[in-house]
Amino acid sequence: MIGVGSMVVIGAVALLIFGPKKLPELGRAAGDTLREFKNSTKGLTDDDDREEDKKESK
Repeated sequence: MIGVGSMVVIGAVALLIFGPKKLPELGRAAGDTLREFKNSTKGLTDDDDREEDKKESK
């Protein structure tokens, strides 16, 4: 598990590498990517649930 100290070090390194202007853009892009991934996986699990319901009703 990542502790608070590790998070501070990761944040500092990211700030040094990307700079303060680029960091919010990267965070926004990461959030959008995670949101899309979550929506995609939710769609896959919903499809699986529908297939199981069809099999059970037969």
